[in-house]
Amino acid sequence: MRQAGRSENVDLVVEISLQPWNVFKPDGVILFSDILTPLSGMNIPFDIIKGKGPVIFDPIATAADVDQVREFSPEGSVPYVGEALTILKKEVDNKAAVLGFVGAPFTLASYVVEGGSSKNFTKIKKLAFSQPKVVKVLHSLLQKFATSMTKYIRYQADNGAQAVQIFDSWATELSPVDFEEFSLPYLKQIVDAVKQTHPDLPLILYASGSGGLLERLALTGVDVVSLDWTVDMAEGRRRLGHDIAVQGNVDPGVLFGSKDFITNRIHDTVTKAGKGKHILNLGHGIKVGTPEENVAHFFEVAKAI
Repeated sequence: MRQAGRSENVDLVVEISLQPWNVFKPDGVILFSDILTPLSGMNIPFDIIKGKGPVIFDPIATAADVDQVREFSPEGSVPYVGEALTILKKEVDNKAAVLGFVGAPFTLASYVVEGGSSKNFTKIKKLAFSQPKVVKVLHSLLQKFATSMTKYIRYQADNGAQAVQIFDSWATELSPVDFEEFSLPYLKQIVDAVKQTHPDLPLILYASGSGGLLERLALTGVDVVSLDWTVDMAEGRRRLGHDIAVQGNVDPGVLFGSKDFITNRIHDTVTKAGKGKHILNLGHGIKVGTPEENVAHFFEVAKAI
């Protein structure tokens, strides 16, 4: 649940993607990439600055700005992603699933409107709430991202990704009624479009802090909802229904505990998730400084269940 970074060097991307798999042999191998990777190819220049995170050089604020945003062509803009996935699939040789991922429209829009990461999301909310419905600046931006991410998921699947996780990290900054306007329709559109061309590709949706939106996440039509650790797994399962698979949701901080503590938490999560349709995972990305022997212990316990 943590494999984010930027590199256009295929060998490096493959090597970093394979490192956790070579050491721990999990059931999934995640492409080393970042949700913002497509931005440059959409005519949105950005950089990731040490200590500061992503910086968008010209944040989007007007209809004219949105007009400058191009639809994403993965083959032309990020050929290295396809190449890396193809090599990964061959290297892993079906001993694990190769996982791709993309950012969700609202989350990508948040970055490009805010100019980077944000604490209060005032700029995107101002854009969302201060304009009359007829001036749909935000909606036209969200639509461009929805079309582009549909293409990007298909491209990843065609090049070796066997499942794709959609990250809507900032959707939980929206109230439920606003989620229904600015996030849900675009997620649903992506899922529906991908299912038309790739009906067997499992799609996973993750939004951190999504306890207030769980039922709405299920409405997107994804195959798996990934839960963060702030939701009780049994409760999450009950709210989502049993037709959908769940992923998660051990607190990454648990891996700083004793081995016995880690064991108990894993068993607790698995028990609460019930029989079948559960991918045991952390409820968010692994933390820097996590003892490697505790990560190894997580896998040993999980595989023994």
